[in-house]
Amino acid sequence: MRQYPLNILSSDSDKVNSQQQFNANWSSVLKVEALGFGLMIVFTWLSELLMIPHYIFGEAFSPNWKRAVLRTVVVLAIWAWVHWVTRRLINRLRYLEEFLRVCAWCRKMCHEDKWLTTEEYFNSKFETQTTHGVCPECLAKHLKEAEKQEASPVHTG
Repeated sequence: MRQYPLNILSSDSDKVNSQQQFNANWSSVLKVEALGFGLMIVFTWLSELLMIPHYIFGEAFSPNWKRAVLRTVVVLAIWAWVHWVTRRLINRLRYLEEFLRVCAWCRKMCHEDKWLTTEEYFNSKFETQTTHGVCPECLAKHLKEAEKQEASPVHTG
């Protein structure tokens, strides 16, 4: 049977706060990305407007607006592709961050690169005290087992 990671959140407000922080971090990545591509477009046009090739390379000045438009279109196409890929990666990260890694054998939980017992995890993550109990399914199962043991004859030898 395949086991999936547990998704444990203390409350809806924690989830909302976590999502807002995640969105703020990644929207800043998209803003920096947009700024970089925007600056490339601005420099393309400034190069033609301010005659930069003429001053740097000593070329005869002849503004080539078709070249500036072509460069702008190419930069916009690459920007669109990079933006699309970045958004897909962000959505994938958002999806993966919703999972809680749980050891398949000992059931310890990974939190901030430390493997914690269930009690340690809840005490560190949610600042709540833990206690032990028995769920109704386990109670029924163990009561049946106890009744079977009581009903079976005990052999002493």
